[in-house]
Amino acid sequence: MIPHLSERALILAPQGRDAEVACAMLGEAGLLGVPCRSIDHMVEEMGKGAGYGLITEEALRTADLHPLAKWLAAQPEWSDFPFILLTLRGGGLERNPAAARYLETLGNVTFLERPFHPTTLVSLAQSARRARRRQYDARARLEELHALAAELEQRVEQRTAERQAAVEQLHEAQKLETLGQLTGGVAHDFNNLLTPIVGTLDLLQRKFEGQDARTDRWIANALQSGERAKTLVQRLLGFARRQELQSRPVDMAGLIDGMRDLITSSIGPTIELRMRCASELPQALADPNQLELAILNLCVNARDAMPGGGLLTIAVEPALLGPGSEPKLPPGLYIRLSIIDTGTGMDAETLARAVEPFFSTKEMGRGTGLGLSMVHGLTAQLGGAFVLDSEPGQGTRADLYLPVTAATAGSDATAAPSKALLPSRPLVILVVDDEALVRRGTAEMLRHLGHRVLEAEGGAEALVMLAANSTIEAVVTDYKMPHMDGAELARRVHGEWPEMPILLISGYTGAADPVADLPRLNKPFGLIELANALNRACNPGSNVVAFG
Repeated sequence: MIPHLSERALILAPQGRDAEVACAMLGEAGLLGVPCRSIDHMVEEMGKGAGYGLITEEALRTADLHPLAKWLAAQPEWSDFPFILLTLRGGGLERNPAAARYLETLGNVTFLERPFHPTTLVSLAQSARRARRRQYDARARLEELHALAAELEQRVEQRTAERQAAVEQLHEAQKLETLGQLTGGVAHDFNNLLTPIVGTLDLLQRKFEGQDARTDRWIANALQSGERAKTLVQRLLGFARRQELQSRPVDMAGLIDGMRDLITSSIGPTIELRMRCASELPQALADPNQLELAILNLCVNARDAMPGGGLLTIAVEPALLGPGSEPKLPPGLYIRLSIIDTGTGMDAETLARAVEPFFSTKEMGRGTGLGLSMVHGLTAQLGGAFVLDSEPGQGTRADLYLPVTAATAGSDATAAPSKALLPSRPLVILVVDDEALVRRGTAEMLRHLGHRVLEAEGGAEALVMLAANSTIEAVVTDYKMPHMDGAELARRVHGEWPEMPILLISGYTGAADPVADLPRLNKPFGLIELANALNRACNPGSNVVAFG
């Protein structure tokens, strides 16, 4: 609508000089009037803008009113276009039935019977113009309300989307947490099953070694399978955030550079490897051994996603995260390790499930589905995050966010575990475990080492046996037991016998076993690991390292 036309009067008076006279009357009062030739012409001008219409009855009597009725029916909600209808003498509503039809068609109409005084016409015209102005005011308020409503709707949609995203993130976190708890429990039970198997195979190998080549091969194969199962459990514990980590300052540039040859040989000649490290990187706080395994895992995944060759990029750079940044980590400085491939990529459904344990897109026999879940659990346990970004045909980017430390990375001074049995004087040892197979297997290995062994099914029985037998010289106890766990038993034992050596054995590791002052041995273990761990428990100053 054109603003300067919005208050004019459209005059439809086709006979004689009626339109000219009406324009003159309105003009004397300062009102603008515009003559119209026909109904169609009037509708056209109404579309441009008008304040009201002035129509004579004879102009409507034989005209086609459909265009006018159609325009009036299509008015916006704020509009009720006003008309002044000039009727003939005796043509009012009371004496003119046809006027009712005009009222129904025009809607907002005021009848003025001729002849009339010019003042009356001007008064009705001014009233119609004021009514039209109020409609314009209503339009402005409605437009403002509509704008506010649209803004509010947009905000509601935005907040709803944010809430939905937060709920989905919460559900995903809860799902992964539940899977982690389930996986950790399965790994614990699996370790309990593996411990007597690995221990018995170790004893059999030592007893029959060299007597028969086939027997040696069978036992060696079985032990190799046990080691593979042990690695599988470690990955399960990695996803469940229960593996034991040896976190320390790590020079990421040096670590990546040191892996160059290993990665190159793992990805094959058809894939180009590029490494990019920012200068003057701060030290990352991580377990270098677990981190190397995670990086190698991601590189092998990238290789499998590029069967026809491609480009693999490994980039290390600092990342400063602020409040509300992605990923959801406490604000601060992190090291971002990115592994980027140009492979087949993943769709949204696959990407959403990628870190779930045992989920794999590889064919049977080519993967356990635990690689990405282990990386996810590792970074979470380190206080960082693991972020995957991928699209079909666009490749995959894996970002590991690692916390930084002001400490300086030093050389790895961890002693390699001895593969030879160390001599030890015979001891009287109490083995405590609620799992009979594990308890008996551990007892047999200790007897093979020359020790005398007593067995207890739980903490309460162990305390009774300790009180009744003063010859017991060491306690080897499981950690997870009903009624009284290994930590509580250790506290009770040290309360009565402060000098009693205690070795804690557990299918869980790391943060799940907060008994920092006790030597620990992780299940499953063989004869060498048990012997070294026992020596460490009985000789705190010894350099012997227990296997994990």
